[in-house]
Order: sequence, then structure tokens, then C-alpha cells
Amino acid sequence: MNARIKQLAQRAAQVLTQPQPHVPSPCLSVCVMDPQTEVCAGCWRTLEEIGVWSRMSDEAKRQVWQRIQQRLTGVSGTT
Repeated sequence: MNARIKQLAQRAAQVLTQPQPHVPSPCLSVCVMDPQTEVCAGCWRTLEEIGVWSRMSDEAKRQVWQRIQQRLTGVSGTT
């Protein structure tokens, strides 16, 4: 598994199992959109998810983290 994917998968598991009052951004400062998957190669969010992140509630941010985790599972087979 790619190191970036592994790091993001670990962060997703931490965010989802140890909820904090302020959900951290999944951004890894690798801002490149994959034209096939239409998600960022760094954080695995869609353009829409990235665009509205700062206005989302913590619960909505956790839902994005869940989708990221699902996307990563689809690519790596495990998280």
C-alpha cells in the first residue's frame, strides 16, 4: 500500500474511532485531482467536499471521513 494512502487510512481510523470536538481536515497538501476517480490524490475528497469543508458541521466532516475510508478500502482492499 502506498505510504500516502496508508497515512490517510490511519488518520481516518483515528478520526472515526476517537471523535474530537473539531474534526481535522484530511488535507495532506497534495492537491491533484485524479481525472478518473474525480477525487484528490492527497486527501481523497471530491471537489465539492473540499469546497464546502470549512462550512460543514463536525458530523458532516465525519461523514466525509467515512467516505474517504470507503474509497481507500475500494483501492487497497483493506484499511
